[in-house]
Amino acid sequence: MTSQALTPANPAFSLTGPLGSLEAYVERVSAIPVLSREEEFALARRFRDEQDLEAARTLVLSHLRFVVHIARGYMGYGLPVGDLIQEGNVGLMKAVKRFDPDMGVRLVSFAVHWIRAEIHEFVIRNWRLVRVATTKAQRKLFFNLRRMKKNLAWLSDAETAAVAGELGVEVREVREMERRLSARDLSFDPAPDTGDEESVASPSLYLPAPEADPATIVEQDEWDGAQSDSLASALEGLDERSRTVIRSRWLAEDKKTLQELAADYGVSAERIRQIEAAALVRLRSAMSG
Repeated sequence: MTSQALTPANPAFSLTGPLGSLEAYVERVSAIPVLSREEEFALARRFRDEQDLEAARTLVLSHLRFVVHIARGYMGYGLPVGDLIQEGNVGLMKAVKRFDPDMGVRLVSFAVHWIRAEIHEFVIRNWRLVRVATTKAQRKLFFNLRRMKKNLAWLSDAETAAVAGELGVEVREVREMERRLSARDLSFDPAPDTGDEESVASPSLYLPAPEADPATIVEQDEWDGAQSDSLASALEGLDERSRTVIRSRWLAEDKKTLQELAADYGVSAERIRQIEAAALVRLRSAMSG
């Protein structure tokens, strides 16, 4: 794979680019069809054996939705989700480059390691427990407090008041900044027997569980979407009364009782039950066929 084919600088893989927003990007990648096993392996062999860059591009594009699913699992750090996705895309490209279809494993299962590895590296490089200098007063304190402290000990009440007076800030702001400057980054994965409070907020606790397989998640989403489309199509095949009964009894937010529908149509509740039962049989038949 050449550097031109699968790099974040390539417009085809830009997170924003002409799409203009993260929402548009997610919508676009979600619309890209998922490859069948046969299509995926054929493309992977074309890339491996013939260095077909178009095949590699298709493999990457068809798996961008998986990266989005994985990246959203790391949103607890306060890092931009767009950056997380972009890093995950880098991992996906590395996976495509190394993927061997003859192993019989689907690309998404192989790529999960590479996608997560890139996101992990990004989180470790950028996530900090303490964020300093986020307001004008904090920036002033950040650049001056260390210079004004006479030693490494905590400031006394008198010293705190003096610092606040000289910098023109509130005493509470001085105390808050001193606490922040004295804090340290949490260990990414502290020993389980430390017994201190830091382990509760360890970044490692924000990582997705190993069993959170994005392939399963996306497969479930695809299945749910297909079922919804199938149900909508099956409903259209019912007569208007049967369709209304099913929607009122099963799909509406405020579901109606048999008696309420019976009053609407001027028939018995038993007749509505029969219409409902017959409609459900027709729906199951249409959706299973």
